[in-house]
Amino acid sequence: MEIPYTITARPDTGLYNGKLGIWLFLASEVMLFGALFTAYLFMRLGAEDGTWPSHVLSIPLGLTNTAILIISSITMVYAWVALKERKLNLYRLYLGITILCGLTFLSIKGVEYYQKWEHWGFMVKEDAISKYRADLDKMDAQVVAIPSQHVYEVTGDREWAKETPDTYVFTPIKTFHPVGYKPSGGEVAGGEEETFTLAKDDVERAGNFLPAYGTYFAIYFTVTGLHALHIIGGVVVMLYFLTIGSSLYRHNPEQLSNRIEVTGIFWHFVDLVWITVFPILYLT
Repeated sequence: MEIPYTITARPDTGLYNGKLGIWLFLASEVMLFGALFTAYLFMRLGAEDGTWPSHVLSIPLGLTNTAILIISSITMVYAWVALKERKLNLYRLYLGITILCGLTFLSIKGVEYYQKWEHWGFMVKEDAISKYRADLDKMDAQVVAIPSQHVYEVTGDREWAKETPDTYVFTPIKTFHPVGYKPSGGEVAGGEEETFTLAKDDVERAGNFLPAYGTYFAIYFTVTGLHALHIIGGVVVMLYFLTIGSSLYRHNPEQLSNRIEVTGIFWHFVDLVWITVFPILYLT
C-alpha cells in the first residue's frame, strides 16, 4: 500500500507528511530548549553580583563553531537544491561538506570539554584569602568573591603543575582572560615564576570545571551536551542519505529531495539553537 502525501502536499495543511512531522517535532524541541534557556536566565539574573562565572569559556572556539554551523546550513541548502536540479554528484559533495562541518563542530566541542577537565577552581576560605591576596594581585590572577559561601574562587591550570599531600600548585588564570589563555613571552605557563601554591587547609573545596563543580558548569554541560546529541543525530541521518539512502534517487528522486529538505529543517534548527547558546553562555 502506498502512503499518501509523501511527495505531494496535504490539502488540509499544505505540507507533505514529512515536513508536517518535522515541524510538530520541532515544536516540542522549542519547549525543551526554551525551558533550559529560561532556567539559565533566571539563575543568572538571581545570582549575587560578581559570583556568576565569566570569561571561563573560549570565545574563539565558540565563535569558530558558530561559523562552522552557519556554513553547514548553507551547504545543506545547496545539497537540497542540487537534488531538485537532479545533480546527484553535486548533492553528494554538498552533503559531505555538511557532514564534515558537523564532525568538525563535535571535535572542537571535545577540545572545549577537555579544557574543563584540565582547569580547576579553588574555593579559598574567606578567613584565609588575606595571606594570598597580595601575591594573587601581583600575578593578576582571577579571584572572585562568593559571599554566600564565604569563599573566594581562584581559577587555575594544573597542566604543568603538581599536587602534594598538603598543597595545590597551579598556574593562575589571568583576570578577564578565557580558559585557553597562556602567558605571553618566552616562558610557558608552569614556569617557576608562573605557579602559585595554596595550602589545602585553606581551601574549602577544589575541582575540575565539570557539572559537580557548580551550577554554571552543570548548565553548560547540560545544554551543550544535549545540543551535541542533536548534532550527532543529524550527522547519522545525513550519512545514511549520503550512502544507503541515496539509492532512493534512482526510482524516486523527488521523495529523496523531500527527505533532505526535512533533514535540512532539523539541521537549521540545531544551528539556531547554537546561535542562541553562544551569546548567553560565552559572551555574558
